[in-house]
Amino acid sequence: MATFYQLEFEKPILEIEERIARIERPTPGEVPALGGVTAGDDSDPSQDNHAELEALRQERVAKLEELYADLSPWNTVRVARHPERPQTRDYIERMCRDFCELHGDRRYGDDPAIVTGFGRIGSRKVLIVGHQKGHSTQEKLACHFGCAHPEGYRKALAKMELAAKFGLPIVTLVDTPGAYPGLGAEERGQAEAIAVNLREMSRLPVPIVSVIIGEGGSGGALGIAVANRVGMLRNSWYSVISPEGCAAILWKQANEQTNTAAAEALKLTARDNMALGIIDASVDEPLGGAHRDADKAAELLGAWVSEQLDELEALSPEELVESRYARFRKLGSYDELAQDASAPA
Repeated sequence: MATFYQLEFEKPILEIEERIARIERPTPGEVPALGGVTAGDDSDPSQDNHAELEALRQERVAKLEELYADLSPWNTVRVARHPERPQTRDYIERMCRDFCELHGDRRYGDDPAIVTGFGRIGSRKVLIVGHQKGHSTQEKLACHFGCAHPEGYRKALAKMELAAKFGLPIVTLVDTPGAYPGLGAEERGQAEAIAVNLREMSRLPVPIVSVIIGEGGSGGALGIAVANRVGMLRNSWYSVISPEGCAAILWKQANEQTNTAAAEALKLTARDNMALGIIDASVDEPLGGAHRDADKAAELLGAWVSEQLDELEALSPEELVESRYARFRKLGSYDELAQDASAPA
C-alpha cells in the first residue's frame, strides 16, 4: 500500500510493501526480482516468485503486529490524523443502509463539519451524528478540518431531539481537533452551543452510543459525546487539549520532543482512557490501523455499536437518563484516606 503520506515509524513496512508491489506489478519489460534465482537455475520462476511474495507478506504482517502492538502516545496521535483514515461519511457508506442526511440548525445555517441523518445499522433505525474533516483540499476547507461552528452543534442537537421524539437511538462519531475558535463562531455563541448540548444530551430519553473514531479534542468532541456508552477506536485519542496545544502552554514551543512529552502526560490513548474510566471500551481496528482497511474497520465498529444498542434497548427511558447521569458524575472521583493521627508528621 504505497502512498505519498508516510508515517515515520512505518518506514520498514513501506519498504516491504514496495518490494511486494514490484513483484505483483512489474513495470513493462522488467523481470520480477527473485531471491536466489539465476539464469542457470532449473527452478520454476513462477513458483519462486510466489514463494518470495508469500514470505514478504508474512514479513509485512509480522512487522505490523510488532509496530502496532505498543504504539507510543505521540505515534497514536499521528495514526489518528492519517489522511486516509476513514471519517464519518466513510463509515456511514460502509456501515449504514438507507441513510438520509438532514441539514441546517433552523437558526443560522448548515455546518458541513457535522453530518447528521437517519439510517439503519443492521436492522435498527438510528440517528447518526458525526464530525467530518474532509479528504480533498476543497472538502477540508469547507469542513474547517473537522472544527465545527455553533450552527453545527445546534444542528446536531436539533436532530437528536427529533430522534428522541420518535424514540430512535443515537450514534455519534467523534473526530475533531476541537471546536472552531474563530471570531464568527465566538460571536454566534460557540461555548453556549456546546454547553447546551451537554445539558440536553444528558436528558434525552433514548440510548446514545458515542465512538471516538480519530481525534477527540476538548469540548469540540464532548459536544456530541454525552452518551450511555463511549468507546474509542484503538488508534484514536481523546483529551482536553491536543499535544501541540499542551506543549505550547507548558514549554512555550511545540516540537518533536515537547509534543512527545505532552502526549505521554495527557494520557490520551484508548488504553489510558479505559484505565481512567473515561471510556467504556477500546474498539479493535484492522491490523496496521483503520486507514489500511476501511471496510474491516467499519465492520468492527458496526458490530460494537450494535452490541451496545442491544444492551441499552432493555433499559427504560428513565434508566437511560439516570445511567448516563451517573456515568459522567463518577468521572474524576477518588478516595481520600484519613491521616493516622499517631503517624509522625
